[in-house]
Amino acid sequence: SSSEQAVGTFSDLPLSPEIREAIEAIGYETPSPIQAEAIPYLAEGRDLLGVAQTGTGKTAAFALPLLSDLNTSAGGPQILCLAPTRELAIQVAEAFETFGQRMKNFRSLAIYGGDEYRRQIKGLREGAHVVVGTPGRIMDHLRKGTLKTDKIKALILDEADEMLRMGFIDDVEWILEQVPAKRQILTFSATLPPPIQRIAQKYLKDPAHVVIKSDTATANSIEQTCVFLNP
Repeated sequence: SSSEQAVGTFSDLPLSPEIREAIEAIGYETPSPIQAEAIPYLAEGRDLLGVAQTGTGKTAAFALPLLSDLNTSAGGPQILCLAPTRELAIQVAEAFETFGQRMKNFRSLAIYGGDEYRRQIKGLREGAHVVVGTPGRIMDHLRKGTLKTDKIKALILDEADEMLRMGFIDDVEWILEQVPAKRQILTFSATLPPPIQRIAQKYLKDPAHVVIKSDTATANSIEQTCVFLNP
């Protein structure tokens, strides 16, 4: 179909040889719509506001181009990703590991509350290139000085509306203030409530907009009604 031709293949996208090898090893063939749209912008270093739900392939959409630009011989976190839950943080950190499997000495680290600091501090000391974490624990490490921001080139807010819903938005904004002024910011959100729009306007510089309509959204032909019952 014509839409598939528009998407093309991963070889049409600006990705490093190591990342191409990893994609081949994983068995990815055709980029999802968000990958085909977002990767060229991100490879140019553009900020991005992506409207997409989980399941659209957004992790690869940001991980592949950012890893293509990562320098594994320089230590210290170069990519910082904020996620609303410990489960998502672990999942995204593992995805980075998978995509970075052909890169020499590459390390990614998940940090979150309810987990011992010792493992996290060890991982940071060993020079994790990518740090994925929940806002509260990221703040702790920034305040302690165990997480350094001087080398951060990209900051990702993943599921920003979820972070808002869970009450993390002030923490997210505090973290945004701690990273270098010259950095790429990516915000992914399934919806764009006013506080997320405000953060995007304040921190993103001339962002590319990528909107992916998810197939999992309710079909228009379904009528939804809601009945409130007294408990």
